[in-house]
Amino acid sequence: HFRPALVERGAKVYAAARRPETIDLPGVIPVQLDITDPESIARAAEVASDVNVLINNAGVSTGATLLTGPIDDVRQEMETHYFGTLGVTRAFVPVIEANGGGSILNVLSVLSWAHIGSVGAYSAAKAAAWAMTDAVREELAPRGIQVAALHVGYMDTDMAAHVPAEQKSDASAVAKQALDGLFAGEPEILGDELSRTVKAGLSG
Repeated sequence: HFRPALVERGAKVYAAARRPETIDLPGVIPVQLDITDPESIARAAEVASDVNVLINNAGVSTGATLLTGPIDDVRQEMETHYFGTLGVTRAFVPVIEANGGGSILNVLSVLSWAHIGSVGAYSAAKAAAWAMTDAVREELAPRGIQVAALHVGYMDTDMAAHVPAEQKSDASAVAKQALDGLFAGEPEILGDELSRTVKAGLSG
Protein backbone atom coordinates (compact mmCIF):
# COMPACT_ATOMS: atom_id res chain seq x y z
CA HIS A 1 0.00 0.00 0.00
CA PHE A 2 3.01 2.30 0.29
CA ARG A 3 3.97 1.52 -3.29
CA PRO A 4 0.89 2.94 -5.05
CA ALA A 5 0.87 5.91 -2.67
CA LEU A 6 4.46 6.70 -3.65
CA VAL A 7 3.78 6.18 -7.34
CA GLU A 8 0.88 8.63 -7.07
CA ARG A 9 3.33 11.20 -5.68
CA GLY A 10 5.51 10.81 -8.76
CA ALA A 11 8.30 8.85 -7.08
CA LYS A 12 10.48 6.24 -8.69
CA VAL A 13 9.63 3.18 -6.62
CA TYR A 14 11.55 -0.04 -6.07
CA ALA A 15 9.28 -2.83 -4.77
CA ALA A 16 11.26 -5.40 -2.82
CA ALA A 17 10.09 -8.97 -2.29
CA ARG A 18 11.57 -12.40 -1.76
CA ARG A 19 9.77 -13.40 -4.97
CA PRO A 20 9.86 -10.31 -7.20
CA GLU A 21 7.87 -12.10 -9.91
CA THR A 22 4.81 -11.70 -7.65
CA ILE A 23 4.96 -7.90 -7.97
CA ASP A 24 2.55 -6.72 -10.65
CA LEU A 25 1.94 -3.10 -9.63
CA PRO A 26 2.40 -0.76 -12.61
CA GLY A 27 5.06 1.91 -12.24
CA VAL A 28 7.35 0.08 -9.82
CA ILE A 29 10.67 -1.73 -10.29
CA PRO A 30 10.73 -5.21 -8.70
CA VAL A 31 13.83 -6.05 -6.64
CA GLN A 32 14.64 -9.39 -5.04
CA LEU A 33 15.17 -8.96 -1.29
CA ASP A 34 15.21 -11.34 1.64
CA ILE A 35 15.96 -9.15 4.63
CA THR A 36 17.27 -12.14 6.61
CA ASP A 37 19.99 -12.72 3.95
CA PRO A 38 22.93 -10.25 4.05
CA GLU A 39 23.93 -11.07 0.47
CA SER A 40 20.40 -10.35 -0.76
CA ILE A 41 20.43 -7.04 1.11
CA ALA A 42 23.75 -6.04 -0.44
CA ARG A 43 22.50 -6.86 -3.95
CA ALA A 44 19.34 -4.81 -3.42
CA ALA A 45 21.37 -1.80 -2.27
CA GLU A 46 23.48 -2.05 -5.42
CA VAL A 47 20.41 -2.23 -7.69
CA ALA A 48 18.52 0.59 -5.97
CA SER A 49 21.49 2.94 -5.89
CA ASP A 50 19.47 6.13 -6.39
CA VAL A 51 17.20 5.71 -3.36
CA ASN A 52 16.63 8.59 -0.94
CA VAL A 53 13.61 7.16 0.92
CA LEU A 54 13.65 3.72 2.53
CA ILE A 55 10.51 2.08 3.92
CA ASN A 56 11.18 -0.94 6.13
CA ASN A 57 7.88 -2.78 5.89
CA ALA A 58 8.86 -6.46 5.92
CA GLY A 59 7.29 -8.52 8.66
CA VAL A 60 6.33 -11.94 9.92
CA SER A 61 3.89 -13.12 12.55
CA THR A 62 4.43 -16.65 13.86
CA GLY A 63 2.10 -16.38 16.84
CA ALA A 64 4.84 -17.77 19.08
CA THR A 65 4.81 -17.24 22.82
CA LEU A 66 8.14 -16.67 24.53
CA LEU A 67 8.10 -19.55 27.00
CA THR A 68 6.43 -22.35 25.05
CA GLY A 69 6.57 -21.26 21.41
CA PRO A 70 9.13 -22.90 19.11
CA ILE A 71 12.44 -21.12 19.69
CA ASP A 72 13.02 -21.08 15.93
CA ASP A 73 9.85 -19.00 15.55
CA VAL A 74 11.00 -16.62 18.27
CA ARG A 75 14.34 -16.23 16.49
CA GLN A 76 12.60 -15.72 13.13
CA GLU A 77 10.58 -12.84 14.57
CA MET A 78 13.72 -11.15 15.89
CA GLU A 79 15.74 -11.89 12.76
CA THR A 80 13.05 -10.28 10.63
CA HIS A 81 11.78 -7.33 12.64
CA TYR A 82 15.03 -6.35 14.34
CA PHE A 83 18.15 -7.73 12.66
CA GLY A 84 16.63 -7.72 9.17
CA THR A 85 15.40 -4.15 9.45
CA LEU A 86 18.73 -3.06 10.90
CA GLY A 87 20.63 -4.86 8.14
CA VAL A 88 18.63 -3.14 5.40
CA THR A 89 19.07 0.20 7.14
CA ARG A 90 22.84 -0.24 7.44
CA ALA A 91 23.08 -1.14 3.75
CA PHE A 92 20.98 1.77 2.51
CA VAL A 93 22.31 4.55 4.76
CA PRO A 94 25.40 5.07 2.53
CA VAL A 95 23.13 5.07 -0.53
CA ILE A 96 20.78 7.69 0.92
CA GLU A 97 23.69 9.78 2.19
CA ALA A 98 25.40 9.67 -1.23
CA ASN A 99 22.16 10.87 -2.81
CA GLY A 100 22.06 13.98 -0.64
CA GLY A 101 20.15 12.70 2.37
CA GLY A 102 16.58 11.58 2.81
CA SER A 103 14.28 9.57 5.03
CA ILE A 104 13.72 6.14 6.55
CA LEU A 105 10.32 4.92 7.72
CA ASN A 106 10.12 1.84 9.93
CA VAL A 107 6.70 0.21 10.07
CA LEU A 108 6.26 -0.91 13.67
CA SER A 109 3.17 -1.73 15.72
CA VAL A 110 1.07 -0.83 18.71
CA LEU A 111 2.67 -4.01 20.11
CA SER A 112 5.94 -2.11 20.27
CA TRP A 113 4.47 -0.79 23.53
CA ALA A 114 1.68 -3.24 24.46
CA HIS A 115 3.44 -6.53 25.17
CA ILE A 116 0.95 -9.37 25.03
CA GLY A 117 1.95 -12.85 26.18
CA SER A 118 0.01 -14.70 23.49
CA VAL A 119 2.15 -13.00 20.82
CA GLY A 120 5.23 -12.50 22.94
CA ALA A 121 7.74 -13.12 20.16
CA TYR A 122 6.14 -10.49 17.93
CA SER A 123 5.81 -7.98 20.78
CA ALA A 124 9.45 -8.40 21.84
CA ALA A 125 10.71 -8.08 18.26
CA LYS A 126 8.66 -4.94 17.61
CA ALA A 127 9.80 -3.43 20.92
CA ALA A 128 13.40 -4.05 19.86
CA ALA A 129 12.70 -2.46 16.48
CA TRP A 130 11.22 0.58 18.22
CA ALA A 131 14.35 1.01 20.36
CA MET A 132 16.52 0.56 17.29
CA THR A 133 14.50 3.17 15.40
CA ASP A 134 14.99 5.75 18.16
CA ALA A 135 18.72 5.06 18.47
CA VAL A 136 19.31 5.14 14.70
CA ARG A 137 17.33 8.40 14.45
CA GLU A 138 19.85 10.04 16.78
CA GLU A 139 22.81 8.60 14.86
CA LEU A 140 21.54 9.67 11.45
CA ALA A 141 20.20 13.15 12.21
CA PRO A 142 23.64 14.81 11.74
CA ARG A 143 24.02 12.97 8.42
CA GLY A 144 20.90 14.45 6.86
CA ILE A 145 18.73 11.35 7.19
CA GLN A 146 15.41 11.54 9.02
CA VAL A 147 14.11 8.39 10.72
CA ALA A 148 10.42 7.95 11.53
CA ALA A 149 8.30 5.18 13.02
CA LEU A 150 4.77 4.20 12.09
CA HIS A 151 2.82 2.54 14.89
CA VAL A 152 -0.49 0.92 14.02
CA GLY A 153 -2.72 -1.93 15.12
CA TYR A 154 -4.40 -4.25 12.64
CA MET A 155 -4.42 -3.18 9.00
CA ASP A 156 -6.30 -4.80 6.16
CA THR A 157 -3.38 -6.84 4.84
CA ASP A 158 -2.64 -10.53 4.30
CA MET A 159 -1.00 -10.78 7.73
CA ALA A 160 -4.25 -9.74 9.41
CA ALA A 161 -6.56 -11.89 7.27
CA HIS A 162 -7.84 -13.67 10.39
CA VAL A 163 -8.93 -10.43 12.10
CA PRO A 164 -12.56 -9.24 11.81
CA ALA A 165 -12.93 -6.40 9.31
CA GLU A 166 -14.29 -3.94 11.86
CA GLN A 167 -11.04 -4.20 13.85
CA LYS A 168 -8.80 -3.31 10.89
CA SER A 169 -7.72 0.05 9.51
CA ASP A 170 -7.68 0.76 5.80
CA ALA A 171 -4.08 0.11 4.78
CA SER A 172 -4.12 2.67 1.97
CA ALA A 173 -5.30 5.42 4.31
CA VAL A 174 -2.65 4.50 6.88
CA ALA A 175 0.04 4.52 4.18
CA LYS A 176 -1.01 8.01 3.05
CA GLN A 177 -1.00 9.27 6.64
CA ALA A 178 2.42 7.74 7.24
CA LEU A 179 3.94 9.31 4.13
CA ASP A 180 2.41 12.70 4.96
CA GLY A 181 3.96 12.48 8.43
CA LEU A 182 7.30 11.26 7.12
CA PHE A 183 7.64 14.08 4.59
CA ALA A 184 6.49 16.61 7.20
CA GLY A 185 9.43 15.57 9.38
CA GLU A 186 7.46 13.82 12.11
CA PRO A 187 9.53 11.30 14.11
CA GLU A 188 6.51 9.18 15.00
CA ILE A 189 3.22 8.56 13.21
CA LEU A 190 0.31 7.00 15.09
CA GLY A 191 -1.76 5.33 12.41
CA ASP A 192 -4.99 4.52 14.24
CA GLU A 193 -7.02 5.25 17.35
CA LEU A 194 -5.71 2.14 19.11
CA SER A 195 -2.12 3.33 18.76
CA ARG A 196 -3.02 6.83 19.93
CA THR A 197 -4.83 5.44 22.96
CA VAL A 198 -2.05 3.05 23.96
CA LYS A 199 0.66 5.70 23.45
CA ALA A 200 -1.30 8.19 25.59
CA GLY A 201 -1.53 5.61 28.38
CA LEU A 202 2.16 4.70 28.52
CA SER A 203 2.93 7.04 31.39
CA GLY A 204 0.34 5.20 33.46
